[in-house]
Amino acid sequence: MDPSGTSPESLTMNSPALKPALQVRPQRAGVLLPLPLGGAYDYILDSDAPRGTLVDVPLGPRRYIGAVWRPPDGTVDESKLKTAAPLPGEPRLPESLCNFIDWVSRYTLTPPGLVLALALRVPQAFAAEVSRVGYVRGTAMPPRMTPARERVLEVAGDGMARSAAALAEEANASPAVVRGLIDAGALAEVALPEFSPFACPDPGFATSTLNLEQEAAARTLCGAVASQRFSAALLDGVTGSGKTETYFAAVAEALRRGRQTLILLPEIALTVQFLDRFAERFGCRPAEWHSDLSPKERRRTWRAVMKGEARVVVGARSALFLPFPELGLIVVDEEHEQAYKQEEGAIYHARDMAVVRARIENCPVVLASATPSLETYVNASTGRYKWLKLPRRHGAAVMPEIRLIDLRHARAEPGTWLSQPLREALATTLAAGEQAMLFLNRRGYAPLTLCEACGHKMTCSQCSAWLVEHRYHRKLICHHCGLDTALPQSCPQCHTQASFIACGPGVERVAEEFAAVFPHARMAIASSDTMHGPAETQAAIRAMTKHEIDVVIGTQIVAKGHHFPQLTLVGVVDADLGGFDGDIRARERTFQLLHQVSGRAGRAEKPGLVLIQTRNPDDAVMKALASGDRDAFYEQERVYRERAHAPPFGRLAAIVLSGADGERVRDCGRMLAKAAPAGRGVKVWGPTPAFYQVLRGRTRERLLVQAERHVDIQAYLRAWLARAQCPNAVRLTVDVDPVSFF
Repeated sequence: MDPSGTSPESLTMNSPALKPALQVRPQRAGVLLPLPLGGAYDYILDSDAPRGTLVDVPLGPRRYIGAVWRPPDGTVDESKLKTAAPLPGEPRLPESLCNFIDWVSRYTLTPPGLVLALALRVPQAFAAEVSRVGYVRGTAMPPRMTPARERVLEVAGDGMARSAAALAEEANASPAVVRGLIDAGALAEVALPEFSPFACPDPGFATSTLNLEQEAAARTLCGAVASQRFSAALLDGVTGSGKTETYFAAVAEALRRGRQTLILLPEIALTVQFLDRFAERFGCRPAEWHSDLSPKERRRTWRAVMKGEARVVVGARSALFLPFPELGLIVVDEEHEQAYKQEEGAIYHARDMAVVRARIENCPVVLASATPSLETYVNASTGRYKWLKLPRRHGAAVMPEIRLIDLRHARAEPGTWLSQPLREALATTLAAGEQAMLFLNRRGYAPLTLCEACGHKMTCSQCSAWLVEHRYHRKLICHHCGLDTALPQSCPQCHTQASFIACGPGVERVAEEFAAVFPHARMAIASSDTMHGPAETQAAIRAMTKHEIDVVIGTQIVAKGHHFPQLTLVGVVDADLGGFDGDIRARERTFQLLHQVSGRAGRAEKPGLVLIQTRNPDDAVMKALASGDRDAFYEQERVYRERAHAPPFGRLAAIVLSGADGERVRDCGRMLAKAAPAGRGVKVWGPTPAFYQVLRGRTRERLLVQAERHVDIQAYLRAWLARAQCPNAVRLTVDVDPVSFF
């Protein structure tokens, strides 16, 4: 008799006692790793895992976090496969993000693993959570009550768990008081998650009064969010027209419908005032995502996005690859900005990829700008995008008056850069107690240092670029590789002592001249050399807003996005810097930058004045700025691009070759050009030395592919590159839809 009381004869195969233990059949799966590999590798999993499941896998001597990506290809014998282990909790990338990664990979000709790496940039996010201890009001009473203890218990009485340090700070008590209450049982210990949750923005916290144009645009955007379908809209408003408040209405609609929102900004510097404005409208700050976050902050944000806890994220271009499970709206602010182009690693344009992700997520995307890119302008004017126009400034503010100063006639004194009309306008502005901005898109003191005796130019030993003098740091610096050196006592070529002279102005040199003319004015320099990170940028912006600064002298870091109510004068020191004959977008970019700079003036009740110093007042860009006829300039550019079959009326792709051995790079370029297949509607230009022929010690050659709009340029590039193999010593980079030609 069996000890259980069941006779052997009564047992059948259907009886629980004879049921075999469930055997989990190992599953094969293709796992994509965040490495520049050609595709997914087969691994063994203990159980079936859906696409996007994050797993820990071995590869050689190291282990990586990868994602289940595709069915196995089955070409490798199962006995040779290694095992992949799902991460604790089995986190999973959303299916839509996986599809987006595949799309970006195919479009940019980037290995999919390299694109996946953009989504898995925070491996610490998958580590086990570290629990914290918090305290709430306990049931016991302390044997002795003091005013400090009363304050602590009163704070703890709201039921919200706080750390001991937070309780002490909020109650204005010492840590010893809190410890005594814990020992007495008056404070009870509770477990807290590793990170405090992000506050949920309140869509009704502080609604704004919109004018008629804003209200109409906001209704359209809110309707697009409510439809939960893909659409693209250009929010086209003059500087100061209230574009931000308008698309905030769409953000509020997404929040009401339980959807997440992603707001892209081109530069970290723009987030400073933006976060304050967001908090004023929604009662709390959004989650942030940019390169200046600490590893702990990035880990917290990544987790909160994946869990759906972060309802609104404001970030730089890489935020586009965050794992949103409920994305309902994407906003690309200042959509024309070149900073949205990622130039290294996985090369992509965040504005264009934002439209793609919105289509994959089936949600609306809003592109906002006062000076849209020509590509977006054409899409809006042809009806492909909705075109929402805000033609006037919000409230009592009006557009500033713009005047050109012809430097051929209003010449400054030798060695100076501020003309007499500009100096007089500065004096008038300062006397009225108002603020001014001087704009020059050149960092440092002088862009070129040369020997007065022999003409020798100080150039970078690693790049084909001049060294820029930074007099405040007493160094010559290369803005491409970061090399810095002290100015030599004598010329390295002719050995003449103290023969170097500075040629041309940078913002430091303009500041030096301004201080000499207006010694009592409070001045600040704003550039990436003087503002290191958001904290310093925020301090400078707040000082400007509080009128602790009279004049800011800066580069493009102050050109857009900032609102200074007392700033009434903008002076552009040199408007002719943007010309570059080999760049089809040079005129467009110059117009956009100067228009944005001009838009900083007169944004409140006081009227604004913009003075633009130029030696070419008859140029189309200068005429468009002075007349204020933006659309006429865009139409002119549109005709020019269409005749040249240039984007958006044609396709471009660049191939950049680089290597330490210059001759080998040039040989590879010639070989590649010969291997280019013939194709209808396709032209291949080059190879030719890049604008910066040497960067960081590597010689660079460029080839340019120009194709008609209907041509599948990716298919052409794949066929071409498959038949031409470059040596390992030469790096080949493909840039589909290039925006710069350096």
